[in-house]
Amino acid sequence: MKLSDDLQKKLSKIFEPSTMIELTYKGYDLSFKTDEEGNAILLFIGKKTDRGTIKGERYARTLKKDREGKIFKDHWELKGKAS
Repeated sequence: MKLSDDLQKKLSKIFEPSTMIELTYKGYDLSFKTDEEGNAILLFIGKKTDRGTIKGERYARTLKKDREGKIFKDHWELKGKAS
């Protein structure tokens, strides 16, 4: 499953730094971790189980910045199943 442009736009916002955040998006449960700057960097998408974990897919985000701190690479990569 490729992340939609709409979902990527939603995840590109700045959130509370160094936190796990849970949201719902078009019938999917999302759980993602943010870095120290508040960027979403690890995403679990699927359905939440009774234990509170997400059963579905796991994605990792690559953010590369230049010397001025401007992002020049922003890429989400499917890392496999999440259970």
